[in-house]
This record gives sequence, C-alpha cells and structure tokens, in this order.
Amino acid sequence: MTPPGDETSTATPGEDLAEATREAQTAAAEAQAAADKSEHSAEQATAAADKADDSADEAEESADKAEEAAGTADESAAKAAEAETAAEKAEAAAEKAVEDDDLAGELLIEERHPDEGMGMPGPALRRSNPFVFGFFAALGVLVAWGLWNALGQAKSVLILLLVSMFIAVGLNPLVEWFMRRGLRRGLSVGVVFLLMLLAVTGVGFAIVPVVTDQVNSLIRNAPEWLDLLQKSNSLKELNNRYHYIQKAQEYIQDPALAQRAFGGILGVGRVVAGALFNTFTIMILTLYFLASLPSVKRAAYSLVPATRRNRVSILGDEVLTRVGGYVSGQFMVALCAGVCMFVFLEIVGLREYAVALAIVVMFCDFIPMVGGLIGVVVVSLIGFTAGLWIGVACLIYGIIYQQIENYVVAPRIMRRAVDIPGAVTVIAALLGGALLGVVGALLAIPSAAAILLIIREVWVRKANES
Repeated sequence: MTPPGDETSTATPGEDLAEATREAQTAAAEAQAAADKSEHSAEQATAAADKADDSADEAEESADKAEEAAGTADESAAKAAEAETAAEKAEAAAEKAVEDDDLAGELLIEERHPDEGMGMPGPALRRSNPFVFGFFAALGVLVAWGLWNALGQAKSVLILLLVSMFIAVGLNPLVEWFMRRGLRRGLSVGVVFLLMLLAVTGVGFAIVPVVTDQVNSLIRNAPEWLDLLQKSNSLKELNNRYHYIQKAQEYIQDPALAQRAFGGILGVGRVVAGALFNTFTIMILTLYFLASLPSVKRAAYSLVPATRRNRVSILGDEVLTRVGGYVSGQFMVALCAGVCMFVFLEIVGLREYAVALAIVVMFCDFIPMVGGLIGVVVVSLIGFTAGLWIGVACLIYGIIYQQIENYVVAPRIMRRAVDIPGAVTVIAALLGGALLGVVGALLAIPSAAAILLIIREVWVRKANES
C-alpha cells in the first residue's frame, strides 16, 4: 500500500530508515560539536572574566599610585615654589649687599682716594709666607712648652706609674709560673701580691727595731762622748782658739732652735708620710697592672696596623720577657748579697743586726753601680758603733765582695737574663741616674736591653737588606 501524497516516490522503506538514521547521527554529531564548542567558549569566557578582574585590580593599583604620584608632585611643586621664593629673596639680598658694597666702596674711594681708588687686592697668604710660618711655629713652640711644663708638674705621678709597671712586668714571670701549676691568673696574681705584702711587712719589722736601737744608743752615749771631748787636751786647745764649745752652747740656748727643730720634725714626718703614701700607691698600681697586663698588651698591639701587628707583638713580648728576666736576675744577685752578708755578720759578732742589715744590703743591691757601695757604708757604720775592728772588717768584706759580685756573680746571672754589653750597662746606668735619680738607674738597664733588641731586629735588619 502506498502512503497518501507519495504515490510518485520510488524509495523503499529501508532506504528511508537508513537516511533518517544518518541524518539523526549527523544532527547528533553537530549537536555534540556545538556542545563542545559552547563549553570551550564558556571556559574562554571564564578566563577572559578572570583576566578582566586582574586588569581591573591592576588598573585600581595604578590609579592609587597615580594619586600618590600626583600628591608627591604637588608637594614637590610646593617645595620648588618655596625654594624659588627663597632663591629670589637670596638673590634680592645679594643684589642689595652688592649695592651696599658698591655704595660703601664709592664712599670710601671718594673720601680717601678720589683719583686712584683702593687699588687691586693682593694674592692670598700662602703657607710659605714667613709671617704665617712664624705664627704657626711660635704656636707649636708654646704648645710644646706647655706640655713640657705639664710633664714636669706630673713627674712624681709618672715616676710612680713607671715603677709600678716595672715591678708588675718583673713579677709577671712568677705569676705565669703559678699559672703553669694550674692556678687561674686572678688567683696567681693574688698569691704573688700576698707574698709581696709579706715581704714588705717583714722588711719593716726587721729594720725598724735596728733603727730604734741605734737612735737610743746614740742618745745614751752622747754624754760620754761629750765628756771625752772635754777631757781631750787637743780639743781644749782648739776650744781656746776657736771657742767652739761656747758657740755650741749658744746655738743650743737659741730660742729659734726649738722652732727649727719642730719644723724639722714636721718635715721628717711629712717625708715619712709621703714615703708611706707612695709605697701604698705603688702597691695598688702594681696589683692593677699585674692583673690587667694581658689586656693592656692586646690594647697596645691593636693600635698597630694589621700588617705589622704580628711582628710588633713578638718584639713586645720579647721586650717584656727581657725586663722580667732582668728583674729576676737582679733579685737573685741581691739575694746572694744578702745571704752572704747575713753569714758574715753572724761570724763577725753582729748577730742582733744580721737580719736587718742583710735586708738593707739586699735592697741596696737593686740599685746599679752604687747600690752595693751604699750597703757597705751602712753596714760599716753600724760595725764601727760596735767596735773599731768590727767596722774595719765590715769595710774590707764589703769591698772584696763587691769585686766578686761585679766580675763573677752578676755577669753569670745576667748573661742569661739580659743580652747587653757591659759598657752599655754602665752608660745606661749613668744616664738613667742623671735623668731620674735612683728610679732612672733602676729602669736604665732593662730599657737599654729593649732598645738594643729593637735596633738589632729592626734597624740592623733593614740595613742588611738594603
């Protein structure tokens, strides 16, 4: 049967169904492609929206920066306007000053030199100008003179500092000896300082009784000596000729004698108080320098350029070592002199004064060249008070021992401690004594050793390399 309206169609039903299926598949494929395309378009639209948002944020930030830049530009414009106003004011003031100077110059020229004017200004003063050189030279001389006077006024304080540093450097080897035995530096310094206090106290207790005994002996024997003087025929003849006894009585009965004696007592008391104060100051400064010696060395070496710091530190340590060696060697020499003097006084019969006089000889032996002679004189005077032959024996012993010490004991001990020729020792001691007295003589030999070390390691080396 043929459907209505399609009588002329020649297609079969199977073909129509296949055609419809193909059309349906084509439509489905197109629908799927359209769906994929729409999904891709949606993703692109989403990405475009995100980009639009980012662009909006960036535009907002740019707008904020533009506003800030506009504010800064406004401020800069305001400052520029203020600067321009200030410049205009400065320019107006300069013009006014120039006009005033021109007016003043015209007035001066008209008053003083109407025809020739003031002339051309000369060149500026140079440093080579004799007036400038003379002024600064005179100023430098005045400053140097002021510093020299200041050093002269502070001489006593500087001497105390030098002695304290010298003692501290001399005691430092003993401190390091205790440190090598396991003690810390602070404890080692305390032990050494305690030993020094005990030594000073022992010296005081040993010497004071001897001095007191000698003064009392002088007071007791004074009347006997006066009777001997009056009974002597030779002295009677001298008295009849020169009347010295009458002059002595008049001098004693003089009312001004009491005042002078009182002033002398005050002077002696002042000297004793000053000596005690200086001793206490030296001990405190020695303790300070001994405790802070490593930090002081580091601070001193840090002032040297880094390229030379190692060599300077080596030389500085060697100098300190030689100074300490000198002090240790001198102590051994003085100890030998004191022990020998003690043994001699025990043999000769001055046992009650043996310890005190041995300590006096020991301390005097620290003074180069003349220290031993001073000790011999003191011991001989005490010996003469005990008897003529005892005094002569003390004098002979002192002279002989000084020769042995100068040519045998001291050279053997000092050769290891300080490498210094004998002639340089004598010259250094003389110069040091002339400059600073006993303190200068004490410091002269280690100073000469340090100077010789520097000359050998620096000057001579450069001379050999050149």
